[in-house]
Amino acid sequence: MTDACRVRVHGSTANLGPGFDSFAAALSLHVELEVQRTGTFAIETELPIATDRRNLVVRGFAALMEPDEFRFVIRSEIPLAGGLGTSAAAYVAGLVAANYLSGGGADLLALGAELDGHPDNVAASLLGGFVVVADGTATRLDMPSSLEAVLVVPKETLRTRDARDALPAAVPLSDAVFNVGHAALLIAGLVRGDLDLVGRGLTDRLHQPARAHLYPRSMELVGAAPDLGAIGATISGAGPTVVLWTRAGETESVVHGLCQWTGDWADVVVAPFEPLGSVAGEL
Repeated sequence: MTDACRVRVHGSTANLGPGFDSFAAALSLHVELEVQRTGTFAIETELPIATDRRNLVVRGFAALMEPDEFRFVIRSEIPLAGGLGTSAAAYVAGLVAANYLSGGGADLLALGAELDGHPDNVAASLLGGFVVVADGTATRLDMPSSLEAVLVVPKETLRTRDARDALPAAVPLSDAVFNVGHAALLIAGLVRGDLDLVGRGLTDRLHQPARAHLYPRSMELVGAAPDLGAIGATISGAGPTVVLWTRAGETESVVHGLCQWTGDWADVVVAPFEPLGSVAGEL
């Protein structure tokens, strides 16, 4: 058993159009964590996050090991708000570190889902690629290598609770049927590597329309994505970040159009889909 480790965990985008609370994909935005037994508790970070036991990384770690004798060094490329799985990645980083240091064997998906409440984001951070979460388990698929992603991250943020409160208690049967069909199209497109089918499968009627009033510019961009050269776009998680799904080789052109389209209300970030899962090793 070692007393120090280094962990790398990915951010994620969830819902992915029709896959509300079921689909997610890992993104090449990372949390990097170093943990070392020093005999005293300490957190070192330049991020504007808690530096005591309220810290989400530490809370994840504490689910498996007592953190009192460890120093935690935390770095992250993931925007702290916007629907990119920040909290899930933080919990997963702590869990992965503690699991590595304690010899392994923990059910990290179950523990992460209990801590974060979003098993789709947790699964994507743990496994990489594209995940389908149902019945407490996660099934992973590879993303086609011809598929890339560009993020538009608004500078105005949104509380997840407000996004949840905007959802209706019931939906029309026709909308539920629409989403089932389009979720199947999306999965079929990913498995076949058919990006036209993927683009058709990104449409949603369950959550994005209900939240449109919370981020009208983001939803306008979702509609405008094909005109900008993307195959489609989805709201990331609870929003307001938009993920534009692009063909490899066309991403640069899409980014150019987005920079003109967004002006100064959002940042444009190239964040490819991440095929690898979380990684832990000796420090």
